[in-house]
Amino acid sequence: MTRALTRTCVDTPTGPLMLYALDDALVCVALNGTHGADTAHERRLARHLGAIEVHETDDAAGAASRLARHLAGDHAALGEQPLHLLGTAFQCQVWEALRALPPGTTTSYTALAERLGRPTAVRAVAAANGANPVPWFVPCHRVIAADGQLWGYAGGLAMKAWLLRHEGAPFRDEPRLAL
Repeated sequence: MTRALTRTCVDTPTGPLMLYALDDALVCVALNGTHGADTAHERRLARHLGAIEVHETDDAAGAASRLARHLAGDHAALGEQPLHLLGTAFQCQVWEALRALPPGTTTSYTALAERLGRPTAVRAVAAANGANPVPWFVPCHRVIAADGQLWGYAGGLAMKAWLLRHEGAPFRDEPRLAL
């Protein structure tokens, strides 16, 4: 059986985002706006869902509208988006914990692992954070280093900094020094 997905490209201040939806739920966000069967995003979707066909639409699962509201300053809009999370039970647990972080706040991998009741799973939490299939909507950008500096983001640190500034979240905006 072939699963029908919808796809919408949205321009943002940090560059284009490609939004993918299955029925009424967002399943994937490509941060660089790339699309096509040969992209990592669509190959990952096919691994999880089986055969897929993708159709262009103006507002995949309402995600483009919610994203526009977020960009206009309604930071709660992204949390209203229905999601269909494609991952392991542990990854989904991490992603749900990230969704519970209010806009304008940050956390560290250690604090997130402790919040999940898995204080020794810091690396596993970091790996799940990095595998987030719906960035922006699952706000992995809100995870920063314990000292407040920016640390890793699939869209690049400039995008992460923009998102945190847009939400009014505190962080140290200085380069990390190599030792």
